[in-house]
Amino acid sequence: MIGPVEIVTIAFPEDRFDGSILPELRRLVETGVISLVDAVIVRKDAEGAVEILELAEVTDDEDVAALSDLLARMDGLLNDEDAEIVVEALPPGGTAAILCFEHSWVVPLRDAIIANGGELLDTVRIPGPVVQEVLDAVSAEA
Repeated sequence: MIGPVEIVTIAFPEDRFDGSILPELRRLVETGVISLVDAVIVRKDAEGAVEILELAEVTDDEDVAALSDLLARMDGLLNDEDAEIVVEALPPGGTAAILCFEHSWVVPLRDAIIANGGELLDTVRIPGPVVQEVLDAVSAEA
């Protein structure tokens, strides 16, 4: 059974995807924190023409190929509809990576819970900026 899955979209205006995030992503994969299970690259050229590519389709970009090497499997969880949402926000000349990953670290905990008769009912992700906003508001009231 797969663990909780999250989709993260990373945009690089002016096509600045240069591979500098790959070492940290590789560390997360290699330490078992996450497993990359799907990814899509979205490119918009200077004229606004859009290209939506599965990682396996990208052969002309060394950094994208390195990202492809991190895929544990290609589950097909992402599709063109997911990419179309990103296209609207992507400026001309930009590139975005839509990454779908499994929270691998949760799997042993979930299995231990199930083995003891429990059930993992839900997981909720709250974006860091939202948490910071709440903490700032609480701090201001104190």
